[in-house]
Amino acid sequence: MMNRLFRIAALAAGALLLAACASAPSAAPQVYDFGPGALQSGSGASTLPDLVLGDVEAAPALDGNAMLYRLGYAEVQQLRPYAQARWSMPPALLLRQQLREQLGQRRAVLAPGDAAAARALVLRVELEEFSQLFDSANSSQGLIRVRVTLSQPGRAAAAKTLAQTSLVVQQPSRSADAAGGVRALAQASALLVAKIDQWVEQNSAAP
Repeated sequence: MMNRLFRIAALAAGALLLAACASAPSAAPQVYDFGPGALQSGSGASTLPDLVLGDVEAAPALDGNAMLYRLGYAEVQQLRPYAQARWSMPPALLLRQQLREQLGQRRAVLAPGDAAAARALVLRVELEEFSQLFDSANSSQGLIRVRVTLSQPGRAAAAKTLAQTSLVVQQPSRSADAAGGVRALAQASALLVAKIDQWVEQNSAAP
């Protein structure tokens, strides 16, 4: 009789333990961004023409905080989100912050509604890809693709396109996980922003 009661008590304790584990909340996802940015303020001297920078437009799949990856060796067309990692804000906003910081080092960067915006060149950026691409289970890279357009304002809001191009940047990841993807995408973003800055300067000087 005692053995039977002991077995019943042990089974009941085990069931309670399993129920507690099942109901325990999962760990909060890790939140990432591109880092603190410049640690020293710039000179603030404007040596190039003013530039209007609006919101970075993003494809619907990128309009959120999810950290996305693709398996290049299996169903590369499918975007997958990490369950325990996310961005602090949508990638388009992270990219715009970095763009504004870089472009503003040698020119005034205006918002579309600013008073002087009507006389400044306009930079439009469309974010088409922002993901960690796995070439294999142990190898990945950060991949960013954008389309950029530089235009000159005209009368009756008829803007004149000065230049347009697509840019693709890839940076290898040191580890095949979310943290490695973050570092690779942060490096790719910094390289992309530098390319956009150079492209804008070249095409702003064109007649």
